[in-house]
Amino acid sequence: AQACAEPCRFSPWPPDRPPEPRSCDESSAMNAATRALARSSVRVAATASKGRVAAAASLLLRAPAACGALAFRPPTAARSFATREAWEEGDDVDLDSVAYGFMASQALFTGLELGVFDRIAEAGEGGIDVASLRKTCACDAPRLQTLITALVAVKCVRRSADGMYTLSPNTAQYMVTGSRHFYGDYLRYQIGRQFYQRMGALPDVMTSGKAPSYASWFSDPEVAKTYTQAQHNGSVATAKYLVKKKLQLGGITDMLDVGGGSGAFSYVFVGATPGLKSTVLELPEVCRTGEGIKATQPEDVQQRVNFVELDATSPSWPVSDSAFDVVLMSYISGSVPEPLISKLYANAFRALRPNGRLLVHDFMVNDSLDGPALGALWGLQHVTVNADGLGLCPQEVITRMGQAGFDQSKCESLEMIHGMTKLIVAHKG
Repeated sequence: AQACAEPCRFSPWPPDRPPEPRSCDESSAMNAATRALARSSVRVAATASKGRVAAAASLLLRAPAACGALAFRPPTAARSFATREAWEEGDDVDLDSVAYGFMASQALFTGLELGVFDRIAEAGEGGIDVASLRKTCACDAPRLQTLITALVAVKCVRRSADGMYTLSPNTAQYMVTGSRHFYGDYLRYQIGRQFYQRMGALPDVMTSGKAPSYASWFSDPEVAKTYTQAQHNGSVATAKYLVKKKLQLGGITDMLDVGGGSGAFSYVFVGATPGLKSTVLELPEVCRTGEGIKATQPEDVQQRVNFVELDATSPSWPVSDSAFDVVLMSYISGSVPEPLISKLYANAFRALRPNGRLLVHDFMVNDSLDGPALGALWGLQHVTVNADGLGLCPQEVITRMGQAGFDQSKCESLEMIHGMTKLIVAHKG
């Protein structure tokens, strides 16, 4: 499930301040900056390359959140999160960029862990030398210079002729704790400490078919807390974008948020829709973190969002039939064994009122099964915690919606986070 915390860690926000949701524009900028970093990082091994596929862990993108809506506004212009030109150009793979990209990823994660970017930012426009950094970054040894040099090489940090270090514009905007656009917590904890480590098990999972399920992974309170908290801000930004740019929520009164993690989508949808109530189905440890995040929301929103503990893959859900206008599933379909996908959709069909909609948002590739790269690589990452899952594309999702009772001819496929996620909307007649 979309984890209320996408496995655990401590709270990424100061204890006296709740997480600050990012705006839709910030979401777009964050994605663009992340992809720019991924493209830049793979130049470590081949300076002539623009880097197509820099190891899954360097493909840092804020984990998507749910999408949903009843009536879609015709968009005046396509949402452009970022281009993927460097990934698609040329006819052959840049093997060095693919093979060595993980080194740049770890340089970034380690810079975040040691507080390197914050210390450089605190030094101001004049910058800071490495001797001073050694005293303030808990690493008073020559190896810190090696790390800083690597960060300069991948363009996270800049070095002047007299040896003073400053931050690149993207690093200053997105990797410094005090910035309102900061999302280094997500990269540090969810990507660096969790997904990166799981990807190392991919060869064994491919041959053995054995991997922990999300349910077992999130049974660890710390894992659940880290994952959910790291995911929350990204989900809030995605939800706000949907409400602002693509969705009209007027007229709905009841929403079921399946695997809703922190409840981010529910908070945004409920806040934007007077009278709307949402039920979030989540794993027990995820619900605990979600309840803590809910406590930071406005009182009116708190009263209209309810968490119910449940493994969403259970045969039956503790909800009434024909009770909801919208059922939302974000990052669920790619996180469960393939045989369960159509069963989830069948449960959603029963829970929906006539004319209700099922909204499925997830990492997907095109039906041609040739990309895009980030959608494909995120699907591969899911294998390490869902060995019996399905790599998703719109037609695979729509086929299973039809098996659950939805009219396939009325299903809609929409691009969400460009090159990474898609939204499929099914209608109950």
